[in-house]
Amino acid sequence: MLRPARIHLFTAAVAVLTGSLAACGSGTTGSSASGSADAFSAATCQGGTLHVLNASKATSGYDPAVLYTSGGGAIPRLLFRTLTTRQSVAGAEGTKVVPDLATDTGRPSQNATVWTYHLKPGLRYADGSAITSADIKYGIERSFSSQLAGGPPYLRDWLIGGADYQGPYGSNPDLASIATPDAATVVFHLRKSEGDFPYLAAETQFAPVPKAKDTGKEYNAAPVSSGPYTIASFTKGKELDLVRNPDWSRSTDQQRLACPDRIDISLGLSAAVINQRLSASIGDDADAITTDTALDAPTLAKVSASPALKKRVVSGQFPDTHYLAFNVKKAPFDNQQVREALAYAVDRTAVVNAEGGSQLAVPSTTFTPASLAAAHQDYDWFPAGPTGNPDQAKRLLAQAGHPNGITVPLAYDNSDPAAATALQQAFAKAGITLELTPLDSSAFSSTVNNPTTEPALSLNSWGADWPSGGPFLTPIFDGREIVSGGGNFNLAQYNDPQINAEIDRINQITDYATAQRQWAALDARIGKLALNVPLYAEASSVLHGSHVKNTYLDQWRGWYDIASVSVK
Repeated sequence: MLRPARIHLFTAAVAVLTGSLAACGSGTTGSSASGSADAFSAATCQGGTLHVLNASKATSGYDPAVLYTSGGGAIPRLLFRTLTTRQSVAGAEGTKVVPDLATDTGRPSQNATVWTYHLKPGLRYADGSAITSADIKYGIERSFSSQLAGGPPYLRDWLIGGADYQGPYGSNPDLASIATPDAATVVFHLRKSEGDFPYLAAETQFAPVPKAKDTGKEYNAAPVSSGPYTIASFTKGKELDLVRNPDWSRSTDQQRLACPDRIDISLGLSAAVINQRLSASIGDDADAITTDTALDAPTLAKVSASPALKKRVVSGQFPDTHYLAFNVKKAPFDNQQVREALAYAVDRTAVVNAEGGSQLAVPSTTFTPASLAAAHQDYDWFPAGPTGNPDQAKRLLAQAGHPNGITVPLAYDNSDPAAATALQQAFAKAGITLELTPLDSSAFSSTVNNPTTEPALSLNSWGADWPSGGPFLTPIFDGREIVSGGGNFNLAQYNDPQINAEIDRINQITDYATAQRQWAALDARIGKLALNVPLYAEASSVLHGSHVKNTYLDQWRGWYDIASVSVK
């Protein structure tokens, strides 16, 4: 997921705040899993009301078609169950995908182009009606409608016929590549091999939607719940109140403890207010968490100086990468020596300090970050050291025909000028003059992600939608992912048939650990081309109230596992 500027929210990247990921099997070859929420026993649940203090205004509501499960925060998992889900347990085991509505994580064909799921018996919505395979199919189909745009783009690319499908409304036909041979079986036919399909099946687009209850664009305010809670009231931008779904049962859901009787979510609060209230932990705020706001550098310093507050802080690293993106179609970055020169000139210490220091940023020399450990391989093909190697950068520029240096514009989101300024100062030592070109946040993506308007050099970031190298590397380096009209993330506009073929080969692998080793090797291989310059990965710290229990942060998306949190 592309993010042009640093933000202190857990809403747009896969954050891991309890440490690094570790390689592990995913069970994606059809093995059944009973789940591991038992690590926080249901006996620890004591009812009560959990309060959530969030910066997000949730103005688009809670339609599963338009949400990113990773980007939409922790709340959708309380309302919607999906074919699969992440394993609800702290630590490396939390990177695993496990069954949710389905009996297993999916049974693939030999080349992973057909995936079959069977639903568990006894599944019901909050209105008491049965959940069927037709509801899964319909829920996915409606996500293709232009009026419900905003969710992950993978299904449009992966499903046969998905590229041209317009959704189920009006006289449109159904999507034939999703078959429902009976009420408990759903079969997906893909146009290419996708070993990561069980991870995608955890996104909210795979939540069931009963066709008879679909209200189109209005569904976002009162969706039919398949999860442990249902919406009691919702005021966009202000408040969301959840109560128990009486037809949800732990007997079919081992991944959500659903401890509180109610969950009251305050929306649209400022980060300063959220962290002040959590620090004070008075009244209802003692029973509060946040699912989208981290501590900034000044607040973190104050909290770190208080032993009592420090006990209520969890810290760690986002598996995302902030990087300089070269458009290799434009001079001077059509010359690899020039690209390498900038890589050598980078002062990562200055960039990290500009972003708030080592508690908020960790230097990176690889595109796949160290926190995505299963898909990570250490490399540093253009060693700049902690503070840059301007002499080597000058030598490369001279060899490339620029003995007097170069002048190039750097486009960046104006909400985060710190890194751009640090880079400008570092590059000046190597004879590289950066002309800073700030773009308004609203215009950044429309400019940078359109190949016709993309600048030669820009400052960007990317976070994977699930813990795998596939969604980290494919959108950035697969030439077939280049989108001409906008929404393009292959900013190098790089199209190598050999790299494309290697991506296809790895996508046929359904064993998680094996696939991740291959993704790591591919990252190292591509890194030699200097198509971008990795700078840093985000680190963060987050507070919780003094009466909250089970406050581990999951290893998949990096917010509190609100489905397991309880209050004292």
